[in-house]
Amino acid sequence: MTPPVVATDATRTQALAALRELVGRSDAEFHDGQFEAIEALVDGRRRALVVQRTGWGKSAVYFIATLLLRRRGAGPTVLVSPLLALMRDQIAAAERAGVRAVAINSTNPHEWGDVLARLDRDEVDVLLVSPERLNNPSFREQQLPALVRRIGLLVVDEAHCISDWGHDFRPDYRRLRDLIAQIPADVPVLATTATANSRVVADVAEQLGGTEVLTIRGPLARASLRLGVLRLPDAITRLAWLLSHLDDLPGSGIIYTLTVAAAVDTARLLRERGHDVRAYTGQTDPDEREESEALLKRNGVKALVATSALGMGFDKPDLGFVVHLGAPSSPVAYYQQVGRAGRASESADVLLLPGNEDPAIWHYFATASMPDEERARRVIEELSDAPVSTPALEARVDIRRTPLELLLKVLDVDGAVRRVQGGWVATGAPWAYDAERYGRIAAEREAEQRHMVDYEQTDGCRMEFLQRSLDDETATPCGRCDNCAGAWYPRDLAAGASDSAAGALDRVGVPIEPRRAWPTGADRLGIPVKGRIAPGEQADEGRALARLTDLGWGTTLRELFAASAPDAPVTPQVLAACVRVLADWGWRERPVAVVAMPSRSRPLLVDSLARGIAEVGRLPYLGALAPAGGGPSGQPGGNSAFRLAGVWERFSADGLDVPSGGVLLVDDQADSRWTLTVAARTLRGAGATEVLPFVLALRG
Repeated sequence: MTPPVVATDATRTQALAALRELVGRSDAEFHDGQFEAIEALVDGRRRALVVQRTGWGKSAVYFIATLLLRRRGAGPTVLVSPLLALMRDQIAAAERAGVRAVAINSTNPHEWGDVLARLDRDEVDVLLVSPERLNNPSFREQQLPALVRRIGLLVVDEAHCISDWGHDFRPDYRRLRDLIAQIPADVPVLATTATANSRVVADVAEQLGGTEVLTIRGPLARASLRLGVLRLPDAITRLAWLLSHLDDLPGSGIIYTLTVAAAVDTARLLRERGHDVRAYTGQTDPDEREESEALLKRNGVKALVATSALGMGFDKPDLGFVVHLGAPSSPVAYYQQVGRAGRASESADVLLLPGNEDPAIWHYFATASMPDEERARRVIEELSDAPVSTPALEARVDIRRTPLELLLKVLDVDGAVRRVQGGWVATGAPWAYDAERYGRIAAEREAEQRHMVDYEQTDGCRMEFLQRSLDDETATPCGRCDNCAGAWYPRDLAAGASDSAAGALDRVGVPIEPRRAWPTGADRLGIPVKGRIAPGEQADEGRALARLTDLGWGTTLRELFAASAPDAPVTPQVLAACVRVLADWGWRERPVAVVAMPSRSRPLLVDSLARGIAEVGRLPYLGALAPAGGGPSGQPGGNSAFRLAGVWERFSADGLDVPSGGVLLVDDQADSRWTLTVAARTLRGAGATEVLPFVLALRG
């Protein structure tokens, strides 16, 4: 039964009282559009899309609407929220408003039983779930149907992820269209975002119900932000600038990097020079991430050096600055990240330090996330109506776990496969690769990348540029950015800063963890191994000169291994750096010989590197392992079992006088480490008591 509609005057009185309770101020008033959205949801039971700048108060809309709807007998609100950090902030905000909010997510399975019991007793006002939870088999089949029957309001936060713009961030957002179609027509639906241009607004509105959607869109100018772009010649100078001026930036803030390695390396350098910072990435332990968020909120650190893992929804109203070491791939993404700053302060500094390597990084991430038609068909063909777990499926298709999981989600949303208890099944529904859609997405991303370069190079107002990128027709010059008011940031470098940065970037040596167990499913490919690798067949811990993604030597290695780079002998500079790695290795016993891998792509490089190391170390160079059985096959980036199959028994030590003792095994790159594992097994079988892998570049 639909609860009765209450007069708008009464609704406004109740809503204003709730707002003042939420913000803790008796004189608080609604921002333009806030009450209109609440009224549309509570009195009109409409579907609404709110596009407003960060800090405008979108959460106030759905919490106040929830309170009013609950008072009128409506069921709980289901809030679809993308990030754990965002959920934590939303629950805290709900408590301030007197809203009983709980979450079901991957970090609190021990609380799920209590949460569901409270839902059954109608003691929950807001249930926060991730988009992926909607497709969890037990949740989808046991809890979701009852929620759909009782739901009082559906809220989709960060709704731009429904659109193609964010499809690869969370494919399950596309599933929300089906959920919206299931709920009764008189149940209000609210979608909110701060980052959407006109194309995305139209896309999201169409998925919410088309022409009947009320869109409330406000100006996106952020008067508190002072924008600037400082182009410096290289990574050393950018880091030297940070070392020189981090303490000059107001309050505490966020330093964004484009890669995990850059975040970790930058944080380490800054800490070594006395700055109180922490690294924050998708690879950081969840408990450590939560602790770091709390430290930043109470100004317990100067900055978090973060990837985009610290982004949507992180709420620190007085965040003093945002610095980017490298540019995001679009003005939309940039606006979203800088929107963390200056939400409740008169001024915050936002500085972009772009890098020459940015376009290459953009291209890598853009292409890595796109579904591949041949891979998709391979996955569908391997599934039937009998559930197959993800690890078992991984052993059947030549796709690594992370891209496989993403591909399965895309196929699930497309209706070709379905997640059930026990794994994945094929639905049998016809499936066609939407080449037009993915081509359109790729073209849009290329245009956004060009637009980001335009932002860096514009001589006009930077805030106005960002607003126009988001199709904000109210855009006018801000009067504060470096183009409007002149450069507000210093350009000088402190004495010794460049040397410190150069020293940090010149740091060499990355451990290569040895494989200890054979991959699941190898026996299905005719490889007679399973379980742990016998100790007498294992490689020891190895070393790489650097990761390809590193700020310092990674740049040199990326140029060395570029597709257009010719095979050539190792340079004295690179060889000298390798010798430094070997000198700092700290092995149990010094190796007694050097062996090279038989390289298919860079034989000159690998042979000269092995000979050079042997000469400097005064070790005998035994030569290269010989290809066997046609030599290695396969390509980088595949599944572990298939990678192992491509190199299994493909190397021979025949003709090499392998001594008893440690052997240094030299190659150009390490990726899955199965090549090194099998080669080490071969050398151990030929008499080596230790095999110590050494490579120039570690991928990933």
